[in-house]
Amino acid sequence: MLELAHSLAEVKSRQDVPAALRLLHPDVLLETPAFGTTARGLAENEKVLRRFFASFPDYDVDLQGHASNGDTLVCWGTARMTMTGNRFGVRPNGRRAEIPVFIQFTFADDLIAGERFLFDLATLCARSGVSTDAVRRRLFPALEGGDAA
Repeated sequence: MLELAHSLAEVKSRQDVPAALRLLHPDVLLETPAFGTTARGLAENEKVLRRFFASFPDYDVDLQGHASNGDTLVCWGTARMTMTGNRFGVRPNGRRAEIPVFIQFTFADDLIAGERFLFDLATLCARSGVSTDAVRRRLFPALEGGDAA
């Protein structure tokens, strides 16, 4: 499990989408709660990964620790990435953000069957010089005018 997680971190840090897809189960579920996204299956994951790397072309993750219960692996570490473009409806400052991350993995057939990528959106926004509120409005338009609590 740990070898697969480290391999995925390595290929994602190179933005190597084909290599990442080879490590994923055909029914893989990728969840990124901070962005409100989920992707199931290889085709959806390819689309989401390419979009992510277009927004963060220098993404790099360093896994520094882990815990496992035999079925699930949780890794933690640091992601470094520069927000680019206008995907989030804001103009980033161009500086590379360094943020803590937690990644929960599940496995099937010796492949990664699930990845839940967890980080604090407010930290990413602050270090990218953008308004968290503006980014949240873009990512979660249904919450506009409502109580997000």
